Amino acid sequence: MTAINLPRVIRIGGGALAELPQALAQCGLSRPFVVTDRFLVEHGYLDRLAEPLLAAGLSVEVFADTVPDPTVVVVEAALSALRDTGCDCVIGFGGGSPIDTAKAIAALALDPRPIPVMKAPAVTDTPGLPIVAVPTTAGTGSEATRFTIITDEAEGEKMLCAGLAFLPTIAVVDYELTLEKPARLTADTGIDSLTHAIEAYVSKRANPFSDAMALSAMKLIAPNIRTACTEPGNRLVREAMMVGAHHAGIAFSNASVALVHGMSRPIGAFFHVPHGLSNAMLLPAVTAFSAPAAPRRYADCARAMGVAGEGEGDQSAVARLVEELGALNADLEVPTPRAHGIAEARWFELIPTMASQAIASGSPANNPREADAEEIARLYEGVFG
Repeated sequence: MTAINLPRVIRIGGGALAELPQALAQCGLSRPFVVTDRFLVEHGYLDRLAEPLLAAGLSVEVFADTVPDPTVVVVEAALSALRDTGCDCVIGFGGGSPIDTAKAIAALALDPRPIPVMKAPAVTDTPGLPIVAVPTTAGTGSEATRFTIITDEAEGEKMLCAGLAFLPTIAVVDYELTLEKPARLTADTGIDSLTHAIEAYVSKRANPFSDAMALSAMKLIAPNIRTACTEPGNRLVREAMMVGAHHAGIAFSNASVALVHGMSRPIGAFFHVPHGLSNAMLLPAVTAFSAPAAPRRYADCARAMGVAGEGEGDQSAVARLVEELGALNADLEVPTPRAHGIAEARWFELIPTMASQAIASGSPANNPREADAEEIARLYEGVFG
């Protein structure tokens, strides 16, 4: 038996943001608490969110101090700001960090407790306040997932928190919010969503529903990601990337991610590398490591991405996939950890800790080829550059 979990309401398409008041009304919500970041405030994006709400007669409370890789301290500050407002839902507006922050405070609003107690393998299903997710990047797919990632600064760990408490009630997916976003952000978030799709498809927890979403995501993202970076105003391409990221989020929320994500989170925690970029650093090498355990699955990925023909043999298709992932990194100027400026001595010093944290997150157990700490350490060594 397979259990599938989705947002209750999904509004998707260009201009969908204008329908946010109707979506709230559908769910009996009227007093939103908006979680966002300073960039979106200063560049007018928050005004675009607030205008239809204010026009509908709704009041809007705002917390705009989220940070990349949201921390326990920031989540606690947002939770404090939410307290006593009388708000009946939390809107996460932005990339993965504001949405992850919104998810955490929504889950804690009705039952405050130490954030680390929600870390996997704990499962937090009891609902808090309803979550409304409005992504402004085509990457995390967080608007459709039952996960959030919070960094424990005291322990130097990115904590994966899972459960239905983190699944948005409403998702508003409007590709117009991604128009003109810069190439680096587009590349990093795009590879993040491609990684979600690939890992969901090869995951040991894959199922027919998640497979359909993952394959759809790969078909939308792979042919369009380069153009999205070079033509930031291309509406057709931006729409394909946004829908692809959404499908990838649905896929991995219902099948889980695997070794790439398990290894990626410690890189973000210790070296503050953007999540999509750390995924990209790892994806070719981890795919080459994993593919012998599931050649048909990885070959399907190559075919969905358009880099192998339908009649091509699995071994050849897998080789084309690994080659394409390397070429994509080159075309999108993805640096190695060394080229990114990470100190070699510090990287190698932390490899045992990173390997341990990766395994503890649980994601690597979903990989078709399960890696032990020594194999993960060798992968970290190999990708450094």
